[in-house]
Amino acid sequence: MTDLCANDALTLAGMLRRREVSAREVTAAHIERIEALDGSVNAVVTRSFDRALARAADADASLAGGEALGLLHGLPVAHKDLAETAGVRTTYGSPIFADHVPDFDALQVERMSAAGAISLGKTNTPEFGAGSHTVNPVFGPTRNPFDLSRSAGGSSGGAAAALAARMICLAEGGDLGGSLRNPASFCNVVGLRPSPGRVPTWPLADVADTFAVHGPMARTVADAALLLAVLSGPDPRVPLALDAPPPVLAEPAQVAGLLTRDVRGLRVAWSADLGLPVEAAVRDVLAPARQVLVDLGCDVVDAAPDLSGADELFRAWRAFRFAAYFGPLLEEHGGRLGPNVTWNTEQGLALTTDELFRATALRATLAQRVGEFFTTVEVLACPVSQVAPFDVTLDWVHDIDGVPQHTYLDWMASSYLISATSLPAISVPAGFTSDGLPVGLQLVGRWRAEWPLLGVAHAFEAATGYAKTAPVLP
Repeated sequence: MTDLCANDALTLAGMLRRREVSAREVTAAHIERIEALDGSVNAVVTRSFDRALARAADADASLAGGEALGLLHGLPVAHKDLAETAGVRTTYGSPIFADHVPDFDALQVERMSAAGAISLGKTNTPEFGAGSHTVNPVFGPTRNPFDLSRSAGGSSGGAAAALAARMICLAEGGDLGGSLRNPASFCNVVGLRPSPGRVPTWPLADVADTFAVHGPMARTVADAALLLAVLSGPDPRVPLALDAPPPVLAEPAQVAGLLTRDVRGLRVAWSADLGLPVEAAVRDVLAPARQVLVDLGCDVVDAAPDLSGADELFRAWRAFRFAAYFGPLLEEHGGRLGPNVTWNTEQGLALTTDELFRATALRATLAQRVGEFFTTVEVLACPVSQVAPFDVTLDWVHDIDGVPQHTYLDWMASSYLISATSLPAISVPAGFTSDGLPVGLQLVGRWRAEWPLLGVAHAFEAATGYAKTAPVLP
């Protein structure tokens, strides 16, 4: 690995500003690493290297000319293949859109570009983001850099694998049922699911959708916080965007001050399983994390919110969403849609109004119970994923410690039950199994409390040091 690729985003940002290295050098080093290693990982599936090098030259000229620099000046990034990128192929992981080239940028792409980021291309995703295992008929599977025989998770699996392999230093992605958190856990990086509206989504598909959100993924909590500062804030095109502006940062290094907090006395609820089946290997890795929080001075109690009804309401609204988005595609293209999208869309088309009424009522009662629970604690600590990275040739996890999993969603419940609450949640590296496979800890904060939550995650990360471990690739 070159020294440049080994650096995290904040370190590179400082080097670029001090002119210790040029944007062209940083970009070229990451391109070289992708070309050398991504053949085995398959994370950056559409590459825009010529555009990146041209943009890097412009970035160097801007710095030389004394122009104001964006927070992400010169930093190599990539965009999930669900995010539209003007002039760059965006397939959504579907053969129906294998040659699709948008003429506009999605809002998250706009904001990262405006902040000076240099996009190296698009990262792999399952078809339309359906599932937490990144494989599709256009590009095939993304492999876990820590073990190429294992899954990188999903649906932001390409992003997580590219970050872990040090091919890029920042990435964005979406999270409906765990698509930022699960792959972060599988690949020993950080993935933050923000509160609905914190990071506005445009173009609009459903104005009222608060289940699917966009957020940052990075190698460290501080890097994720930097990207959140760029991605968040209102947009006049997005009705439900939160009005709160992002933190005002004159330079990237100032993000560290936003994360420094005294966690002594912080009341943390600890749940080893959220009442779900969890692999013994995952339990074993996470068990010491409870003591880490205690050693940091947190007041840790064994407790979890009552999440009854969350499974039913999440599945109902997810199915409704799939029917609304993909029903026309299913009717037009039939067998060209993959099994996950087809099944979930058919589930949505079969929903009754009574089922939607019930899901609405369940969501209201869940919010009431969760709100009451978080008056007694500030953070919930629990598993991100119920399993360690699994065989990359599987379609999805069918069994957890002898408990059958009947659909492609079942094994992701530890993430999607949290999605149903609308609480912000982050996956932070928490250790490795005896086979060397990464496991993340999920920290869940109060509504709209991303920045306090990031402070807790930052303290945990500093105390453990697991985020510093990089995979060894051939």
